[in-house]
Amino acid sequence: MEPVLAEAREFVPVPPLSTFPPAHVDVALVVSSETAAADVENALRSGAGDLLEEIRLFDVYGLAEGKSLAYRLTFRSPSESLTSEQVNAMRDAAVASAAAATGATLRGA
Repeated sequence: MEPVLAEAREFVPVPPLSTFPPAHVDVALVVSSETAAADVENALRSGAGDLLEEIRLFDVYGLAEGKSLAYRLTFRSPSESLTSEQVNAMRDAAVASAAAATGATLRGA
């Protein structure tokens, strides 16, 4: 009996791998209890820029004034190691986007 080859599958492009290190930064945002974490994540993503590689919610904490959502943002450049200034600017843009879209504020600010 001849082995049967699987049908050809659609090609899914994979982004190029960078040899430069990722930069991780955590942000904790306070939002109202009714605000969906997905809405905050989408706003962070839209403001973070093209070098955002990953965003992950890692903590939800109830507060008297709402809830705190903590996210880890991972940035990586395909062409260089990122500086602290670059990463801070991207983080600040992401937080500003979340503030404008959802009313989020930095926890402890």
